[in-house]
Amino acid sequence: MSEKIGRDELAQLVAKDIKPGSFVNLGIGQPTLVSNYLTPEQDITLHTENGMLGMGPVAQGDEIDEDLINAGKIPVTELPGASYFHHADSFAIMRGGHLDVCVLGAFQVSATGDLANWHTGAPDAIPAVGGAMDLATGAKDVYVMMSLFTKDGQSKLVPECTYPVTGVNCVTRIYTNEAVFLITKDGVRVRETFGTTIEELQAKMEVKLLPAE
Repeated sequence: MSEKIGRDELAQLVAKDIKPGSFVNLGIGQPTLVSNYLTPEQDITLHTENGMLGMGPVAQGDEIDEDLINAGKIPVTELPGASYFHHADSFAIMRGGHLDVCVLGAFQVSATGDLANWHTGAPDAIPAVGGAMDLATGAKDVYVMMSLFTKDGQSKLVPECTYPVTGVNCVTRIYTNEAVFLITKDGVRVRETFGTTIEELQAKMEVKLLPAE
């Protein structure tokens, strides 16, 4: 059991876990931070659904080009060999199974890997699911980055999603500020914890937690 970790430390952990040579999409929000911790030695190619391969870290200062943004409208950099293409071609990459990993945020994840990350029922919420469903079903591995509990202490890792589902049985791994969870055929396994124990987490959650193999 290590100390609790923040968003940047969690992003660093996700980046370290991505296999060298992977093609990866980083979703809006926390996942964007992962790009800051990928190393040249990993040879990771980042895809953004608005039509770019070879995206680099978030742009800072003089690097900012208002015409060069990711899907979350955040200014980004480009790496040598970067390419640009039509939105339809970008979605063909997503839908065609060409992404090894996508990293998404979530409102809820079920014990069987269902993902809910686009709507909570709030009247001012975004009107449609957008490209999240294409990423969730098209990527070979779906990693989720989220806080484990809501502000009122409810677990976001649940037996079944109560929010509209983005993708079914798609999430393979969940990175949170409390623990890293693996969705396996046997159930939800806790790979590691941060500043807590499996027993403490289990007392706050309905999902049955299994230790790492």
